[in-house]
Amino acid sequence: MNKKETAPLDRRRINKKKRRRRLLLTLLLTLFLTVLSTLGYFTFKTYQVASDSFSDIDGRQEKSELREEPVYVSSDPFSILLLGVENYSDEYDAGRSDTILVATFNPDKQSMKLLSIPRDTLVEIPDEGEDKINHSFGVGGKEKVIETVEHFLDIPIDYYATVNFKGFINIVDIVGGVTVDVPFSFNDINSEWDRFFFEEGEQTLQGEEALVYARMRKKDPRGDFGRNYRQRQIVSGLIDKMSSPATLLKIDDIADEIGKNIETNMRIKEALAFRKKYSDFNSSMIQQLELKGEDYNNSYGTYYYIPNEESVEELKYTLKEHLELSNEVEAETSY
Repeated sequence: MNKKETAPLDRRRINKKKRRRRLLLTLLLTLFLTVLSTLGYFTFKTYQVASDSFSDIDGRQEKSELREEPVYVSSDPFSILLLGVENYSDEYDAGRSDTILVATFNPDKQSMKLLSIPRDTLVEIPDEGEDKINHSFGVGGKEKVIETVEHFLDIPIDYYATVNFKGFINIVDIVGGVTVDVPFSFNDINSEWDRFFFEEGEQTLQGEEALVYARMRKKDPRGDFGRNYRQRQIVSGLIDKMSSPATLLKIDDIADEIGKNIETNMRIKEALAFRKKYSDFNSSMIQQLELKGEDYNNSYGTYYYIPNEESVEELKYTLKEHLELSNEVEAETSY
């Protein structure tokens, strides 16, 4: 794969502050699972949230072109593309999908595989050429991201969900915060340059604090491993709060946040089927996958993440196997 030379643009510097407010991959997953959990509680709210959140994929009929038959969440393995989109659109910039997450579910194995694709990953965007994968959203919205991910991983994307990061903050606030055991003392800032302090030991975090806590990486001696650990803390804490009987009293507010901040093509009957099939779903059922690669800065100073070809092939095999798709025959669909 060639390392593309792209001159930096002034507008990228202008939007740098806004781009920092990206959703974290596990928090995005938590929000989506929160949607499905919420849909299982009250019939009225189920239809209200489904109506507010549903949005089909333009140009697609009932299935991905990489599928021979439609899938059913109650009986078939299926995939979901989760996008954390911060819409800072203007006349020069259509926005970016700053978090790109692929999740596959297998009902027989009652398991889920989770892959995060770094936003700066250099890939082939169909009909556009090589570029960072998150630029695919600016080119053609969620449809182009779906097409790009299908092309990159050679698997069908059956469903998608886009999440506004503010929804996560608001939901954490609604449930009264999440309690974590802070591994060491540190401080960090949010996108508005507000500073937050975290002291070693047990601490209850509100929405904005939780996002800053989970996002910090540079001050963690364990780097990404430390950040992943803190993300799992936030996810576990939020799941505990969502499972609390007291949360049922706040279901209307949570449902309103979901309706305003989440968009998906999963229909009401499919969401309810998911909730029934995966009623005992918890974090122990999730296997996190990693896309290996290397950092690269071109002569203009533009950063790219170059995926390791062997790692990509291994991921393709793993995801296809989990989806019970053939690993012997390449997809016939051409882009």
